Amino acid sequence: MPFYHKLGNIPHKRHTIFKKPDGSLYYEQLFGTIGFDGMSSNLYHEHRPTQVKEIKDSYSVKPKVAIGNNIKSYRLRGFQVIPHPDYLESRKVMLTNSDVDIALAAPQQSTSDYFYKNTDADELLFIHKGSGKLRTHLGNLDFKYGDYLLIPRGTIYKLDFDDEVNRLFIVESRRPIYTPKRYRNWFGQLLEHSPFCERDLRQPYELETNDEKGDFLIKVKKQGEIFDMVYATHPFDVVGYDGYNYPYAFSIHDFEPITGRIHQPPPVHQTFETDAFVVCSFCPRKYDYHPQSIPAPYSHSNIDSDEVLYYVDGDFMSRNDIEAGHISLHPAGIPHGPHPGAVERSIGQTETEELAVMVDTFKPLMLTEEAMKIADESYYKSWLDH
Repeated sequence: MPFYHKLGNIPHKRHTIFKKPDGSLYYEQLFGTIGFDGMSSNLYHEHRPTQVKEIKDSYSVKPKVAIGNNIKSYRLRGFQVIPHPDYLESRKVMLTNSDVDIALAAPQQSTSDYFYKNTDADELLFIHKGSGKLRTHLGNLDFKYGDYLLIPRGTIYKLDFDDEVNRLFIVESRRPIYTPKRYRNWFGQLLEHSPFCERDLRQPYELETNDEKGDFLIKVKKQGEIFDMVYATHPFDVVGYDGYNYPYAFSIHDFEPITGRIHQPPPVHQTFETDAFVVCSFCPRKYDYHPQSIPAPYSHSNIDSDEVLYYVDGDFMSRNDIEAGHISLHPAGIPHGPHPGAVERSIGQTETEELAVMVDTFKPLMLTEEAMKIADESYYKSWLDH
């Protein structure tokens, strides 16, 4: 749910003449979603954004499924994903269904010799390690540890990293990603009970405008394949735009947890939503303050959704033997809850320093071959009493 944003130079009215200093025209583009019914922005280019010189080879990046019908809880040791110099090559899908791919990436270098565009999905990048700049044809955003970067489908972008040590948790959604409806009034404004507000959402602040002709490689993702397309003009040639459809950043450290006298259910941690899954942020917070409260979460049945938890930092009170970078998968159909001893350890505790990102999907997730390379296949037995 971005709000109205304007960057650069635009004409007084949409779909009207907008001239360059030399008297020639800027070229308008409507950048929208869901046909003409979703969020959109109006862009103005130095050159027509349609000039394709060549379409080179394509190659598949569809995840290879190892386990399709899963009832077993898994732990994935995320930091065992091997770093790779190239950003796209570093992206390894761990879990997938028809709505979402959940991936890990450890890129070592900035994207320098190509641009990237995902036409299939909105991308939500969580920055676990590293810092740098997201550069897009809609403006730039700085990022650092703890940032979510929401990149709408169709955005042309590059990632510039400050150094070689980077770890990303990526949610690639074939459904549009929004802020939760219950946090917004009927005008779309975030309400007082929301755990964040508009001033926490960072909009693009810097517009790169390149008036260049040549050969510009854009790697375009469509239906699970990457197409190498050569454009005749620089894709960052926008002189201005306005609207609601653009990338933005939100820091998990700006999420203000909702707490209560007794344990609050996971929806209070919700940060993003689609009609196919939700994303939640578990942040440092005060524990429940009823004198008889049990801070550890109660066991609950995952009947309707698979639960994925990506552990970022701090002490994960409800889990044993969990480290930063681990992913837990608790599939639909079976109950799950605190590990043995966690309930007892939690009694009397007043606060937690845990930091984690949760994704709950309404369709079952399949484990990929990449996931099985870093999987703890005995994790499902970790609730047994010893």
